[in-house]
Amino acid sequence: MTVLLQMKDIHKTYPNGTVANRGVNLEIHQGEIHALVGENGAGKSTLMKILFGLEAPTRGEIIYKGEPVSFQGPRDAIRQGLGMVHQHFMLAPSLTVSENIVLGDEPRKGLFNMFRDRSKELVDINELINNFGLKLNPEVPVESISVGQKQRVEILKVLYRGAKLIILDEPTAVLTPQETDELFDSLKSLVRQNYTIIFITHKLREIMEISDRVTVLKAGKTIKTLITMETNQEEISRLMVGRDVLFRVEKKEKTPEDTVLELKDVTVTDEKGLQVLKEVSMGIRGGEIFGIAGVEGNGQRELVEVITGLCQATSGEVIYLKENILGKSISEIRNLKIGHIPEDRQTTGACLTSTIEENLILDVYHNPEFRIGPFLNRKKLKNFVKEYMKKYDVRADSEEVLAGSLSGGNLQKVVIAREMAKNPKLLIASQPTRGVDIGAIEFIHQEIVKKRDEGAAVLLVSAELSEIMSLSDRIGVLYNGDLVAVLENTKELTEQEIGYYMLGIKKSEKGVAVR
Repeated sequence: MTVLLQMKDIHKTYPNGTVANRGVNLEIHQGEIHALVGENGAGKSTLMKILFGLEAPTRGEIIYKGEPVSFQGPRDAIRQGLGMVHQHFMLAPSLTVSENIVLGDEPRKGLFNMFRDRSKELVDINELINNFGLKLNPEVPVESISVGQKQRVEILKVLYRGAKLIILDEPTAVLTPQETDELFDSLKSLVRQNYTIIFITHKLREIMEISDRVTVLKAGKTIKTLITMETNQEEISRLMVGRDVLFRVEKKEKTPEDTVLELKDVTVTDEKGLQVLKEVSMGIRGGEIFGIAGVEGNGQRELVEVITGLCQATSGEVIYLKENILGKSISEIRNLKIGHIPEDRQTTGACLTSTIEENLILDVYHNPEFRIGPFLNRKKLKNFVKEYMKKYDVRADSEEVLAGSLSGGNLQKVVIAREMAKNPKLLIASQPTRGVDIGAIEFIHQEIVKKRDEGAAVLLVSAELSEIMSLSDRIGVLYNGDLVAVLENTKELTEQEIGYYMLGIKKSEKGVAVR
């Protein structure tokens, strides 16, 4: 195949001394989907930022279409036919799909191009949508569409600007399995039209399903490039992590204790007056993991937020250790030995302008063991922070590094370490492994099971059905705000069976477990 891009001996050292890339070599062929994988902090995102002109390499050479190039910024890269879809969407919610796609590059008309040509814009966008099969209504506000549709808007943004080489950074991190399948269909369609895709992901199943070749990075270096058809998940994980990774979760038979959390007819109404949770009743016992399955947007977020005090219920009760906690403040709930790993680590999980240390000690600094009279015991706090950074493999030069400068996966580890350190009686884990590498996923799963075995009640919410099925003792399914089933997670239960409930095709009697 024709070589489209070469990145040769790329080094990147930041002014503070952090080394992100240590001689990376990457070769991309025309018309392929090339997966780029590695643990958190392996240098994947930095390498792509260098390629897209967001960062300048300390040393090394980029050859694109047979010519050496040096992009001074994203505009240079875009002019040369590169496009990048970032992990966190960069969309204006109040603007329409069409307005987001053309933003900053709107078609103009009239004297000196003074006026925006709205009719040409809609013709161009509809043609783009039809050409690439990315089904969207160009005239609806972005705030009203699903997460999967927002992903399509981001892809159309780069296609509109003429990109032929598209970089996708963790494109499925926020997608449901159904949306992921639709995205893959779209990517295969693009490749058939001679587009080239660099696909950054942590998910080995996706690598095997979508890519032609895969390059593994570790500690800022290229380890190996493999032809996907000639390898397997085990070999890729071994190259990434440096050891064999367990893909199954080992756990003992559950020994459930007393009920820790009980919801009684909880209803939540949104600002538009729509019921997003409808008389949900359920209980979670100590010593069990209760998984919540469902297509994202069916009430999972509201369920978590009403328990943690982030939103208020219209009616019902939330009973924690025999006390109704509805109406309590967020800080009061956090002081009740309730751990919460939120789905969005950037907005509700961490304070990005604070250090790793400040984020980790948030819930413990006032404990007597960390104080000397009215003063903080700085030495003990430092030791605590270093212990948990090591235990959860938070990769940073020091505990004084700002949380906002960490990779997504490392930031997730900080959040999880803080919540686990509370030794919670109730652990609410919402998308706990989103955007983290396979080695970290294995560790996080082990820690969640460990909390369950220690007698904690665990509420697990995940868009990954395989994660729900491998960890949960019981599984509740949310559809359109209704808890449509509570299923015992037996060997006979299949993903297909859960899928029927997720899509609203089947529904059990309220409060009755399906066996």
